[in-house]
Amino acid sequence: MNPLKKLFKQTFVYGLATVLPRMLSFILVPLYTSVMAPGLFGKLSVIFAWFAIFNVVLAYGMETAFFRFYSKSKEKNKVVSTSLISILVTTGAFICIGFVFFESLSELLEVDKKYLGYVLLILALDALVVVPFAWLRANEKPMRYAVVKILNVGINLGLSIFFLVMLPSFVEGNSDGILSSLYKPNFQISYIFIANVTASGVTLLLMSELYRKTNWFFDKALWKKMMQYAMPVMVAGMAFSINEVFDRILLEKLLPEDVSEAKVGMYSACYKIALFMTLFATAFRMGIEPFFFNHSNSENPQKAYAQITNYFVVLGSIILLGVVVYADILKIIIVRDPAYWEAMPIVPIIVLASFFLGIYHNLSVWYKVTDRTKFGAYISIIGAILTIIINVVFIKYFEYMASAIATLVAYGSMMFLSFYFGRKHYPIPYNFRKIGFYLLLSISFSGIAFYGFDRNLIVGNILLAIFLGLLYKLENDNLRKVFLKNGNKDN
Repeated sequence: MNPLKKLFKQTFVYGLATVLPRMLSFILVPLYTSVMAPGLFGKLSVIFAWFAIFNVVLAYGMETAFFRFYSKSKEKNKVVSTSLISILVTTGAFICIGFVFFESLSELLEVDKKYLGYVLLILALDALVVVPFAWLRANEKPMRYAVVKILNVGINLGLSIFFLVMLPSFVEGNSDGILSSLYKPNFQISYIFIANVTASGVTLLLMSELYRKTNWFFDKALWKKMMQYAMPVMVAGMAFSINEVFDRILLEKLLPEDVSEAKVGMYSACYKIALFMTLFATAFRMGIEPFFFNHSNSENPQKAYAQITNYFVVLGSIILLGVVVYADILKIIIVRDPAYWEAMPIVPIIVLASFFLGIYHNLSVWYKVTDRTKFGAYISIIGAILTIIINVVFIKYFEYMASAIATLVAYGSMMFLSFYFGRKHYPIPYNFRKIGFYLLLSISFSGIAFYGFDRNLIVGNILLAIFLGLLYKLENDNLRKVFLKNGNKDN
């Protein structure tokens, strides 16, 4: 099979594994916002922000290191067992430290003690499946990966609907029933965490086969090499998490106390409308990461890498313009409560920021295949510094708009820095005229549709039709080569 066709086939399956669960999780956003006021949803969003940061700490770059060493090692079992033992030990240590210093940790993170136990347990369960999921991807088992991921969100979704919607209705109709013993008023956040714990526990159970089959041999020398590779990845991941979620924490801390949680709730809810770009970029990254490593030693891999980035920009430009044009329709579906809609002006900015992040991940191939992961750390740290500075300086003036702009500046800077350093260390023949044309046209049309004509749907549809027409005329043959079996016969 053509390597690019194989890539897009795997990306499609990984996309299902990523998109379908998140599409299901779309239901959680209107669900949460329908049973929680913006202030309570803001509190939940801040806790989820801490989740994102600690997930990176507990994985400490082991997923990427596993890919790198598993793909080139002849003794793959050693890589598996060493990775599993490392994750087990660090996760166990985290749980012990977390519960020993429970009170101090609650005060430090400003997370209520009644939620912190759930948080620690979910973090540990999620850390223990990092290597098993990486093993599935490294062995090109996307269907198994997809099924487990979808089941995880299905359980989470089902329990959330039961606890937040069905259980209150049952109890209201029959306060003396058996289910009344499960119901507690004002318990929404705890119910959400109980659903998460259950879903994560079932996921670990389904992924435990790798633990049962491993030979439990720890190669200290191999582990040191993996950690040398992984540490810059972890630093980059931490910086990325700061770029992605730390704005919620800063908004809560820097805005007046009487409005901070409500503003965080509005910002977080409208931020979800940009999820379509995030889903696309994540699915694409899940497919290309193994491809990058597996084809790094092939003949002229740079040509394939350039083509991949071109296709990403083409498809991403469509999603950018489409989401912006239909933002007012999407808000009714995703964020149903008008109390949250005040933050809608952030949507184009966040969608574009997510697009820049996706391009950055494509450009980052050069430091991953050349083992220069420290550059990824440097670039992400610069992005994180920009995020913190812009938020700290401007939140008091522009509230969540400052956070949105900070996200855009951070990801845009990371994209340009990765290209700059990559051109020096691992030149790739990107088609800059094509990439620049689609990117600028999509951004321009998005700005005109959303800000210039006040989100007028007729104008937006006209601009989208013009863009798609140009795209069809210029890219039809190239896309057919990749997506159609008989594409090569067309030339």
